[in-house]
Amino acid sequence: MKLLAIGLYVAILLGIGVAASRKVTDIRDYFAAGKKLGFFNVAFSARATGESAWLLLGLTGMGYAVGVKAFWVVFGEMIGVGGAWLFMAHRFKRLTDRYDSITVPDYLESRLRESGHGLRLIAAGALVVFVPIYAGAQVFATGTAFHAFLGWNHYLGAAAGFAVVMLYITQGGFTAVVWSDVFQGSLMVLGLVALPIVALSHMGGLDAIAETLRGIDPDLLTWHGPGKGEPGSGGWSLATITSILGFAAIGIGFWGSPQVFVRYISMKNTGQILPGTITALTWTLLADSGAVLVGLFGRAIYAPVELATTAGYTPEDLSNVSQNVLPQMSLDLLPAFFAGGFIAMVLSAIMSTIDSLLVVASSAGVRDYWQKVRNPGMSDERLMKLSRQVTLALSLVSFGIGIGIMLYDKEHGVFWTILFGWSGIAATFCPTMILSLYWSKLTSRGAKFAMVAGFLAVPFFKFAAPPLLDSMGLASWVDRLEDIEVLLPSFVVGFIVAIVVSLMDKAGRARMAGVEVELDEARS
Repeated sequence: MKLLAIGLYVAILLGIGVAASRKVTDIRDYFAAGKKLGFFNVAFSARATGESAWLLLGLTGMGYAVGVKAFWVVFGEMIGVGGAWLFMAHRFKRLTDRYDSITVPDYLESRLRESGHGLRLIAAGALVVFVPIYAGAQVFATGTAFHAFLGWNHYLGAAAGFAVVMLYITQGGFTAVVWSDVFQGSLMVLGLVALPIVALSHMGGLDAIAETLRGIDPDLLTWHGPGKGEPGSGGWSLATITSILGFAAIGIGFWGSPQVFVRYISMKNTGQILPGTITALTWTLLADSGAVLVGLFGRAIYAPVELATTAGYTPEDLSNVSQNVLPQMSLDLLPAFFAGGFIAMVLSAIMSTIDSLLVVASSAGVRDYWQKVRNPGMSDERLMKLSRQVTLALSLVSFGIGIGIMLYDKEHGVFWTILFGWSGIAATFCPTMILSLYWSKLTSRGAKFAMVAGFLAVPFFKFAAPPLLDSMGLASWVDRLEDIEVLLPSFVVGFIVAIVVSLMDKAGRARMAGVEVELDEARS
């Protein structure tokens, strides 16, 4: 019955790919759905794309490990999603329509009066580097999902899931991505709302769950979360506050990441923004809160040793054990067919991110480099053929990275890799995107330096800063950096660099005459 549910899910996805391919007639259709999408499609697609395996396996696992404290992630995502829709989408849509942009680098080059192609090449290069890393982590998660639900070999599961993505994305392009995201986003939110309700019934109500959690560790029910020592050792401290900031900072990535903002380009008009905002925020609140509750209720049902036995980890390694809570709950508490539906739900979170990332990276390579820089006169027919080839090539690279993660670090690799890829894209683009919409003094040189600085800051804070601080006798700062993660400091670096370089760039500011008028018009 589980395989029947998965087979039905795959058949629907392939049908979407075939139907979408009939809607694709030119490069605008392939990369931006012809700018004809309504708010519901855009909102569901943006939310499904923005979550990935992190929501279904990572955030549920976080709820299991730290309890109520994981709701700070929900808070951060509500701020991130709401801020993007309320304060950025309208201006961005107006400007991209004015410039006739179909990709984010298209918009940046027009908005910043870039005469060469340096800005476009930096943007495209960042996407081609970080997207396969991010997508590769999703490949790993696909193998993890098939192993947890069906007992399949990790490598076989990764190959099967990724083959489906390649089949529908290379044919239908962005239209197939959006239609599949609506279907997959619906599965995700329905499942994450339903499973906590089933768990409540299984445990005999909220009071019984709360009593069980208090017996495990009373700090699981607090906003500061459990400590690193014995149960009840948590409390408010500098470490707690920096950890909470790290949780909430995940939402920063929604303020300019291309895989999200290309959805705003694809909307048919700005009248879609208000209902899209309501739809996106409702989806976020229901799905993200449901994910935390799955983990929290799962902690009351399963001791770490029970999950560890199934997952193949040691009970002490709570971060890995916790990733198995959603698969275990769905298998134990639901009939086989509906458990199969939850396999499809996890795959939905993974595939809805992979397909969007690959289309964005393909557009960077084909539209933003090959057409705009090397072959301006290339026909749409040749561009679309090349786009499908590049999408396939990037898919294979991503698959290779995912297999590499399995070979190198099967136990610990997936979620830090997801966050690393997400942080890399966000730190590269978000400071520039925010300033491009709100600060008329931003220059192309400031944007280029900011994007490079954000790009480099992510690996610096992840790999170089901890041993450097440790060698300087600042071990406590290493802990703070690990608690806050890399996105927030990398974002700050990019933001500061953009402002400083732009203010020093007198020639660049002289070229920006008229931008203030454009921003005023976009605001109205």
